[in-house]
Amino acid sequence: MGSLVARESLPDSEQRTMLRDSLRGFLTKNWPVSGAVERGRDPIAVASLWTGLVEQGLGSLGSDPEEGGLREIVVAMEELGRAAAPAPLLGAVFANFGMTATKNATAEAFLNRIQSGEVRAVVSFGELDPSLDASADLILQDGKISGVLRFIDGGCAATHLLVAVSGGVAIVDLVGVGVEVVQTRALGTDAWCQITLTDAPANVIAVAQARLFDLRLVVSVAVLARAHGAARRAFELAVDYSKERRQFGRAIGSFQAIQHKLANGWIALEGVRLTIEHAAEEFDFRGDEWCYFAHSAISFGAPALRQTALEVQHVLGAIGYAEEHEAPRHFRRVHLDALVLGGALEARKKLAALLLDTEKTEIPRYNLGEAGNKFRKEVESWLTENWSGIRKKIYDAKDFHDREFDSSFALDLGKTGWLALAWPKEFGGEARAPLEQLAFIEAMENAEAPRAGASVQANALIMFGTQAQQERYLPEIRRGEVMHGMGYSEPDSGSDLASLRTSAELDGDHWVINGQKIWTTTYWGKYMFLAARTDHNASPPQAGISMFIVPMDTPGISVKPAKTMYDGRFANIFYDNVRIPAENIVGPINGGWKVLTGALSNERGTIGGGIVLKVAHGFNLLCGEIRSSPVLRSDPLVRERIAKIASEIEVGRRLMIYCAELASDGTTPPAVGAMSKVFSGELMERYGEIVLDLLGQRAAISQGAEGAIVDGKFEQQLRHSLMWVISIGTNEIQRNLIAQRGLGLPR
Repeated sequence: MGSLVARESLPDSEQRTMLRDSLRGFLTKNWPVSGAVERGRDPIAVASLWTGLVEQGLGSLGSDPEEGGLREIVVAMEELGRAAAPAPLLGAVFANFGMTATKNATAEAFLNRIQSGEVRAVVSFGELDPSLDASADLILQDGKISGVLRFIDGGCAATHLLVAVSGGVAIVDLVGVGVEVVQTRALGTDAWCQITLTDAPANVIAVAQARLFDLRLVVSVAVLARAHGAARRAFELAVDYSKERRQFGRAIGSFQAIQHKLANGWIALEGVRLTIEHAAEEFDFRGDEWCYFAHSAISFGAPALRQTALEVQHVLGAIGYAEEHEAPRHFRRVHLDALVLGGALEARKKLAALLLDTEKTEIPRYNLGEAGNKFRKEVESWLTENWSGIRKKIYDAKDFHDREFDSSFALDLGKTGWLALAWPKEFGGEARAPLEQLAFIEAMENAEAPRAGASVQANALIMFGTQAQQERYLPEIRRGEVMHGMGYSEPDSGSDLASLRTSAELDGDHWVINGQKIWTTTYWGKYMFLAARTDHNASPPQAGISMFIVPMDTPGISVKPAKTMYDGRFANIFYDNVRIPAENIVGPINGGWKVLTGALSNERGTIGGGIVLKVAHGFNLLCGEIRSSPVLRSDPLVRERIAKIASEIEVGRRLMIYCAELASDGTTPPAVGAMSKVFSGELMERYGEIVLDLLGQRAAISQGAEGAIVDGKFEQQLRHSLMWVISIGTNEIQRNLIAQRGLGLPR
């Protein structure tokens, strides 16, 4: 199904923004919040609304790709969900996508009536509906149809029924003979109806069954989009309320419990939005994997939206379940739409089948654009030649700590210039786009190659370093000759770096550093990128911090390594009258906070991407283990868990791509980078736990022990996952950032 025309001929994002703005304005005026539920029960009001929406162009969506495809339908459905407007768009979508290419006179006449607004159709997939008891004893014979159809959406003002039957689609006049329509009360509202057909006249339009299955998935995505619109609107109400409602003398939005609840809700909503948009884009562009992405969106989205709807009610409290408030209508819409056509359960069955019952060896790769795809192949080819065979086998046999860095590999990689992928060309970099950077990270993760380079420190030098510093330090980073550690955390200042106590005092032409840093991972590097206090009386405290490059062979440095839970190493480092040249300060005196946050901001947008790509690689290995075991592969619980984590990986990957797209236009906003990091870090934890659940005790056997699966990589990744939710700003602090800087909640 999808478009056969060139991409450039299809509506672009600017046109979709115009469509959204136009629809929101129209619905605000013609379907206001007040009385929306009551008007939804009035057939005349719904018919009038549909007439107006047809004039907006909604009646033709899906009939001509150049006028609007699934991406535009998603926009329209979100706005209808937001406004609680029960317009019969699903019927138009079903007819336009299903019948446009049939070249049947009856179909063409019916489509004209749909697109003019004369016909308002409801949809049933009949026996193709995976929902339990959606249809009963549907019989089509001699142009007449009998049976009972349940859970029909929007029957209040409908004139016709479109029902999938063997061989095509039956059109039934709902005001004709042999038809009984009865409202069904669900979740306390007249949301659905039941249609009983008794020898009702039916015109059947021939439609291939494969097309009907594709169309069923289109409708599922569209319904999920409507639920997303409703959930998004309710979430916005809760955010606004949390800024106004006061308890204990404070706005409730200043309480961390509320901030974290809303941060979680926003992450979930963004995950739903991004996966829906991606599925719709793949459909419109005839992507080979569109079904995989659509099932992933539904698998994650249906339960995520329901949970968000619940959390919204928690924030709103008693006011949220007063019927005169908007929240109840959105709660109902989300929960009802999440069940349509089998909801997440059906989507996970389909996902599991795609992952475990086909020849797939990995989850679908993303199209990273012409340059990104080409570069990914180039890096993969290089890694095959330079990081495989005996060399990799010897490396893999080492303890995890010794696998954190390989100096010979770093030097080889340095010869490619790829350790300066993102650097501007004037600094010796390649100035590659963010999607190309993701291509590099993906290839490195899949090859299980060791890390190299010093991206945060290079960013700081490029942004704030002197010319002399840039000329001295950047070339050796680019060549893979050195590693830089990061000296930030202290015993009393981890996430709260503004309270750090390590001091740097200027003594002639040297800085004298005293203090302690803890949890430093790259303590074995040649340099330490160190944060120290240069003004003890600064207000605010972060205004008195400066950044330094400290050679680790400088006298006065004591390193006390400790083994980490994940078999790595970090160290407590003591600085006792450590003297470094005055020119080793990076940026201005007392300007270190800007240096630190500026360098990290460019990295946080890719941190989440790096984490989710680690998970994706591990997940591919996990699926291989499941496929090799007939017992596991056929277990319904195993299949459900595999599908669930697969859909969550898609959310992580979409957040990764979103960060890259924002970075292409400038800089990824801190709150968006934080969302990616939070979701992907905790995804790695969930993935590790699921591996243990599915593979059992074998998965807990560590590297080198007899019987270890994939040499202990599964259990080691679980232990390593804890680092990713703590390092570079704990996820709890990141949630504060999301709430305060992203949602505008008070401190």
